[in-house]
Amino acid sequence: MSATETKTIEGELDPPVGNATGFAKFFASDIVSGFLVFLIALPLCLAIALAYGYPPIAGIFTAVVGGILTTFISDSELTIKGPAAGLILIAVGCVRDFGGTGVYDVNNPIAVKAYRAALAVGVVAGVIQILFGVFRVGVVGEYFPLTIVHGMLAAIGVIIIAKQVPPTLGVDASGEPIPLLLGIPKVMANYHAEIAIVGVTSLLIMFLWPLVTKQIKSLRAIPAALIVLVVAIPLGRVLDLSTVTTHKVKLEAHEEHAAAPHAEQAEQPEAPPAAAAPEPNALIKVPPFGETFSAITLPDFSALALPKAWWWVAMFALIGTLESMLTAKAMDMIDPYQRKTNLDRDNLAVGIANTICAFIGAAPMTSEIARSKANVDNGAKTRFADMWHGVFLIACVALLPFVLVMIPKAALSAMLIYTGVRLAHPHEFKHMWEVGPEQLFLFVATIIGVLATDLLIGIGIGILLKYMLEMRRGADFPTLFVPHVSQVDSADGAVVLKATDALTFSNWISLKKRLDRLRQANNNVSVDLSATKLVDHTVMSKLYEQKRFFGQQNLNFDWTGLDNHKAVSDHPQAARIRK
Repeated sequence: MSATETKTIEGELDPPVGNATGFAKFFASDIVSGFLVFLIALPLCLAIALAYGYPPIAGIFTAVVGGILTTFISDSELTIKGPAAGLILIAVGCVRDFGGTGVYDVNNPIAVKAYRAALAVGVVAGVIQILFGVFRVGVVGEYFPLTIVHGMLAAIGVIIIAKQVPPTLGVDASGEPIPLLLGIPKVMANYHAEIAIVGVTSLLIMFLWPLVTKQIKSLRAIPAALIVLVVAIPLGRVLDLSTVTTHKVKLEAHEEHAAAPHAEQAEQPEAPPAAAAPEPNALIKVPPFGETFSAITLPDFSALALPKAWWWVAMFALIGTLESMLTAKAMDMIDPYQRKTNLDRDNLAVGIANTICAFIGAAPMTSEIARSKANVDNGAKTRFADMWHGVFLIACVALLPFVLVMIPKAALSAMLIYTGVRLAHPHEFKHMWEVGPEQLFLFVATIIGVLATDLLIGIGIGILLKYMLEMRRGADFPTLFVPHVSQVDSADGAVVLKATDALTFSNWISLKKRLDRLRQANNNVSVDLSATKLVDHTVMSKLYEQKRFFGQQNLNFDWTGLDNHKAVSDHPQAARIRK
């Protein structure tokens, strides 16, 4: 939608609200969008749950609970809740740390025990997310530098690619990200022909379908994932994948698990005796007709007695909350009605839903960016589109399980590879270089840190390097946390805030709260930056964001005093250093 169209909408209509009136008034647009999002979500929910090391149905349960329940708690009108690729690294790491291989098998007691342990972790993480909402800590999401967050997401993309290449080619291989990346040639040499045909065909469709829709605009409403299923299911039938077993390839000298620092090994039950012949595993498994809710699985809370469980609780709660807030803010920016999500209320909704999900065996959820963007593009007006997508999902798995069991796992893995490529796309590296060489350095350092360690440590490495960079540029250590900002006499009807020393990502929250109060009091604001030594990239980006927020209330917001500062690049949001 163009800016002109948005302005027309704002001028002619009150913003749609997800209440009883909005439900009736926008029923048609919301149910249509909900159905179209359902077509995208169905295969992705199955794929992501498999990648988590959970049963496929767990991903559907997540989107059903998230879609239906959060609709009545959150005020986020356009986000779609469900399992997200951004949590794959954490979920599968948790499952493997409790003894699983990352591949769920209901007949393997070790895999089931690891899955139930991860559910217990999910319950506690959900409760913490509820507390985040109750105690209004949503603003903490503003602390993380944008470059570090993008580096984290790119690293997740690389890991998704590394983990999904083997199943796309019909190979069963597990391990840590770097050995998996180095082992790709070995995986390719041991591909399973029939499975690889389906996987590679699906991958080609995922990448080529967007090019087709650019030329034939009438096809844009049809998601690539749906085309993959339409092709992969009959192709799998022709190749008789129901009788096929993946090739087992060992990439490491010994079996490793993604353990947290100082993690104790979980007590594991005896492994089942090896079967005479491996069971076919190329197709997904879901409960048969009439037995959908037989898949409900309870957590094993005894796992919480192990200290390592609390490491994963922190990972789920922090990263899941951060990802949800980033998605909600991104959707607010493209909302044609410019509605603003209450992040604390949304955190509360996600926390309640995650707690319930973990209690019934469902996967962890966030606000998912790709499905949320599709929801906007499909013309959704209120949060009831999210509810309808959940309704369609539960109806599908309850009424059409005989169709779902024909879906090849390789097709789902191909979809995730496409997701991984989008997260770690070369355009991300190009963008960071354009913002400034130092941003590219931090971006790459975060990626390497995450790949070599884990998400939290990798993010910590990126933030530490960011602090070192800020101090090297002249920021004094105390000012990294408390901005020196004073209010001077108003000029031209605007409140003038004069900043000194440094404005950086780590002291932005204090300034943001002050700007929010002034905006809520309907003040025009001007920020004088002439006395600052440094204004970093994150703060420059946030200033542009504040300009948009003030503009939504017909208020003016600007900043002055950067004439004596040097930009580290030509990008408008590049860091500024005093000459």
